[in-house]
Order: sequence, then structure tokens, then C-alpha cells
Amino acid sequence: MNKGPINRGPGAMSVEKAKDFKGTLKRLIKSMNKYKIQLIIIFIFAIASTIFSIVGPKILGNATTELFNGIVDKLSGGTGIDFNKIASILTFLIILYIISAVFSYIQGFIMTGISQKYTYQLRKKVSIKINKLPMAYFDKKTHGEVLSIITNDIDTMSQSLNQSATQLITSITTLIGILVMMLSINVTMTVVALLILPIASLITIFIVKHSQNYFTKQQEYLGHVNGKIEEMFSGQNVIKVFNAENKVLKEFEKDNIYLSNVGWKSQFFSGMMHPIMNFIGNLGYVGIAILGGYYAILGKITVGNIQSFISYTKNFTNPIAQIAQVSNMIQSMIAASERVFEFLDEKEEKEVTNPIKVENIIGNVKFNHVRFGYNDDQIIIKDFSADVKKGQKIAIVGPTGAGKTTMVKLLMRFYNVNDGKILVDGKNVNDFKRSDLRHIFGMVLQDTWLFSGTIMDNLRYGKLDATDDEVIEAAKKAHVHHFIQTLPEAYNMELNEETNNISQGQKQLLTIARAILANPKVLILDEATSSVDTRTEILIQKAMDELMKGRTSFIIAHRLSTIRDADLILVMNNGDIVEQGNHEELLKKNGFYANLYNSQFES
Repeated sequence: MNKGPINRGPGAMSVEKAKDFKGTLKRLIKSMNKYKIQLIIIFIFAIASTIFSIVGPKILGNATTELFNGIVDKLSGGTGIDFNKIASILTFLIILYIISAVFSYIQGFIMTGISQKYTYQLRKKVSIKINKLPMAYFDKKTHGEVLSIITNDIDTMSQSLNQSATQLITSITTLIGILVMMLSINVTMTVVALLILPIASLITIFIVKHSQNYFTKQQEYLGHVNGKIEEMFSGQNVIKVFNAENKVLKEFEKDNIYLSNVGWKSQFFSGMMHPIMNFIGNLGYVGIAILGGYYAILGKITVGNIQSFISYTKNFTNPIAQIAQVSNMIQSMIAASERVFEFLDEKEEKEVTNPIKVENIIGNVKFNHVRFGYNDDQIIIKDFSADVKKGQKIAIVGPTGAGKTTMVKLLMRFYNVNDGKILVDGKNVNDFKRSDLRHIFGMVLQDTWLFSGTIMDNLRYGKLDATDDEVIEAAKKAHVHHFIQTLPEAYNMELNEETNNISQGQKQLLTIARAILANPKVLILDEATSSVDTRTEILIQKAMDELMKGRTSFIIAHRLSTIRDADLILVMNNGDIVEQGNHEELLKKNGFYANLYNSQFES
């Protein structure tokens, strides 16, 4: 489950940094060039909104001064308070705040639109890119890493763009504006107010230095404890079988106590920040009030200006904290942008310029001295040759790691061979467009893949324009029609997200029906019956026999009993064909295949 970020306290949040901050920032700005006019408008409106907001306390101070002078005048026997003048000042102030709010709303509205449009385009580019990347890329990256780019990294960019850009502009403008307004009121009081900053900074550094270690340990042990809990839930059967409940609870209690201790210390240190900063700030206000009162007695400053100055002093540290926060967000945004750009820069599969058409393909396949390795220095397939005729049933067998599935990947052009050729009807597979080539093949794998949706939609995935009757006919041939009819809503039953509301064998039959509907010229069956019971295996075998009729078929199997009727059996070991022939011929040789076959029936 995806958890939100844990609050680590002020200054304790660790921020991931980009490898090339300047280069990525330049590319990000360049990629947003189409929004240049909107960004300029945002920049102007953000500054205008901030300026109108900053001027407010000074004008409010004028109202206070007018009120104070009126009271003094009244006490001296004069006309007293001029409420009309105060009302006009306050009306002007309200208008300024309204204008500031309108400008802020407009720039926020435009920036939200830009960030969402930009990230929409990024997701679109990433989605298109995924389908153009070679399988080799996904072999070196985990699913989680690729998903993180599409979800977390792009979301980080979206949120950071929306918040950090305008926040940085307003914070810098606010900081400069407040400083200017404070200096315009009184230089000496400004110097006193600024003396608070180095004191506050030293205390912040001290607290962060002492709390960082505890926050780090808290994060480490939080992951450790979460892992323990996950183990306990997933392994409940084993824990109960071996009566290990007490042992597991003791281990968990030990980790939980340690997590509680470091969590308490980290939260205590970070919790000290606010009251200490308040105390220092209040000392500063006292100093400013005393100095301001002194200057007011001397007639160097008005009472309203003292109020305005205190208001500015209170707000002065806010933009500094915001700039620090925004700098962290920008670091995260650039790091996320870097990963997204790296993904978009990955080398794509190259397509041929004048591809061969596949309309008249009948299904002859030839492997001609094929040599292949996932890395140049680790060759898996050393010298593979085989000649397969249309309609033949070819079994590929051998121990784990012999190269059986790799041969299928080469046939589908998930990878290109290092040397040699793979020919379909005498034509090199490298001369076909990949999408056209894969129309020739149909695959049924050990790991079934179905998606959340109706059974009808899952079956139609093999041929998107198939009619309902064609889908049902394919299901009948796969011996799965009767099972579907027994389900609630039959073909319109929704498979859940994990597709665990039907059995493994039923899922396998559905994938076979999908392959029948696709009507491929060449069929690939990779361990299609390895994870089902004997009764279901018989059903699946019947469905596969129906599927293989008249088609060139490659069957990868560990259960050698399922491929005894194959026209040709290729026995692989260490990337080479060590034996070939039919079942009876290979048994008579009493060689590698015979040893494999007999070992499966030894008691």
C-alpha cells in the first residue's frame, strides 16, 4: 500500500537531488516553452498580488495612527476622531486586498492549468514510449521502477510545478517587499529585527543536527517493522503450524519498542522547534516595542508605524521558511524530471524502412546457426539450427536455463540475434515490421494475463473487431464455454483486478480461447499446463489440440509426458541442440532426452 510521506519535523526531510540539476532545469524550462506567455502572465500577477498584500499593514498602520491622533486630539479638547478619513483608509485597504486576492486566484488558476496540461502531455509521451522500448530495457528495470516514473515522478512534477513556481516568486517578492517596508519605517528597528535571524538559524541547525539521526533511524526501523508485519500476515499458516506465535511476537515487540523510542526522541526534538522559535520571536517583539515606543515619544515614528512594523516582523520569517520548503520541492521536482527525461531518451526499437508484408505467410520457420546472448560476454544460444515445416508440432525441452524460452523471444523479435538468421517462409524476421510479425504468432504462457473487465472483453483481446458469435465459437473450441455459462452474467461477468475470482485452470482456458480467436499462423505454448491439476490439464490439452490443428506449433514443456506426440522434439542444453527426433527415436538413443524422461517417472 502506498503510504504518504511521514512528517519528519522542520529541516529533517531528506531530499533527493538530481545528478545534473542545471541541465535538467534548462530542459524542463525549454520543454515548457509553449506556455511562455501564460508563465509571463503568472509572473506579473504573482508579483502584483504580493505587492498589494505587502502594502496592507502600512495602510492599516495609517488608520491606527489616525485613530490614535483623534483620541489625543479629543483629550486635548479638539474635534476628535475623523471617522470618515478612517473609513476611506479602510475602504482603500479592502480594495487592495480584493485586488490582491483576484490576482492570486488568476495566477493560481492559470498555473494549475499549465501543470495539468504539461503532465498530461508527459504521461502521453511516456505511454507511447513504453510501446517503443525493447524488451532488454524491461529486463534491466523492475516493474516498480517503470511504474514509479509514470505515477510518482510525474505526480511530483505536477504538484511541484503547481506549487513551487508561484510560491517561489511570491516568497522572494514578499521577503524583499517586507524588508523595503521595514526600512522605510525605521532603519534601526529593522537591524534589531534582523538580529533575530542568526540566533534562530543557530538554534534550528542545532535541533536539526540532533534530530536528523533519530529521524533516519525511525525511517529505517519503520520499514523494518512494516516488513515484519507483512511477513506475519503472509506467513500465518506456517507460524501457526510450527507454534511460533510467541517467538514472532517477541521479535516484533523488540523492534516496536526500539521504533517507539527513536520516534519519541525525533518528535521531541522537532517539537521543541516551535516553542523556542516563538520565544525568540516574542523577545524580538518586546525589543521592537520598547525601541518603537522610545522613538514614538521622540516623535520619530508614529504609533501606527509601530503596529505595521511588528506585523512585518511577524511575517518576515514566513517567506524564508517558504523559500526553504520550495527549494526542497524544486530539488525533488528536478530529480523526478531527470528520471522522466532519461526514460524518454531511452533507445527505441528500430523498424525497417521497407518491411515485408505478412499476408501470404503459411508458417514455415527456420533457425539458421542462431547465436545470442543478453550480454555480449555471456552467450546463451551458441549455435542453434532447426527447420520446421508448416503444421508441424515442435517441442523444445531441456533443463532450466537451457535457452528454451529465449528461442521463443528471438522468434517474436523481442530481441535480435547476435549472429545467424531466423526465417519465416524463407524471409528474415528482421525484415518484417515487429507489429506485423507478431500478428503471425499466438502465445499461451504459463503466467496467464487477464485484465479487469468482462470475460467477453478479455477474450476479444485476441481480435478486437470480433463479433460475439466469433468469441463464443472460440470459447467452445477451447472447452471453456460451458464453464462461462455457469458463471453469474456468463460472458458479461466482470473479472476483478487480481482476476482471482476464477481458478488458474479456468484462466488458462480463457487465454487459449483468446489465442484461438486470434487465429495465428504460428503458435507458441510455454509451459501452459504446468500449474494446474490433472483433470484440468486434460481439458487444457484438448483445447490446445484444437488450437494446434493446422498450425505450426512450438511447445515448451517440462512435463515430457505432454509432448510425446510431437512431430519433432528439440532437446536443448547450455544453449545448443544436443538431440533431435520424435519421442520414440530419442528414447531408443538412450541419451540426454531419455535421462530427462525417465527421471520424471522414477519413484
